[in-house]
Amino acid sequence: MARGPRYRVPLRRRREGKTNYRKRLKLLLSRKPRLVVRITNKMVIAQIIEYSPEGDRVIAHADSYELQKLGWKGDANNTPAAYLTGLLIGKKAQKAGVSEAVLDIGLKTPTRGSRVFAVLRGAVESGLEVPHSEEVFPDDSRIRGEHIKAYYEQAGGFKGYEKRGLSPSQLPDHVDEIKSKIMEMVE
Repeated sequence: MARGPRYRVPLRRRREGKTNYRKRLKLLLSRKPRLVVRITNKMVIAQIIEYSPEGDRVIAHADSYELQKLGWKGDANNTPAAYLTGLLIGKKAQKAGVSEAVLDIGLKTPTRGSRVFAVLRGAVESGLEVPHSEEVFPDDSRIRGEHIKAYYEQAGGFKGYEKRGLSPSQLPDHVDEIKSKIMEMVE
């Protein structure tokens, strides 16, 4: 560890690897609400957060477990679930009166076609205005889960899907079904 009188200890959240304050400042200077996307090992979380001097305020929240209430039988942290969570947060944001936001991916590395950008695509398709490039979005086949279907047909397995009553070969149709429910639900 560095020593001496000139050593400056980083802020606690920076030391813990939770907050990049330079990025946060740039996002806050836009004066728009943030579309905060966090991917965990079990689910996808999306929130619309507005800055307040007393502490940030959550305007709208959606996570991939909410999809189960709509009949989602797939995993809660794959690309189709991320896309559907994006649709859901976009609809909830519009209901709360938010029409535009900026994407906040935290310390996640921006990778083309990742689940973070699947959430962004869902939010944009639901009508939320977020600055983006079309190049970063996942393909339609990945959004619909056709890569999962192809892997299932090649390797098998997927006991969790079968326990929930869904064969991975039916996943693309199931994604379309849940998407139509989300689009009808909040309108």
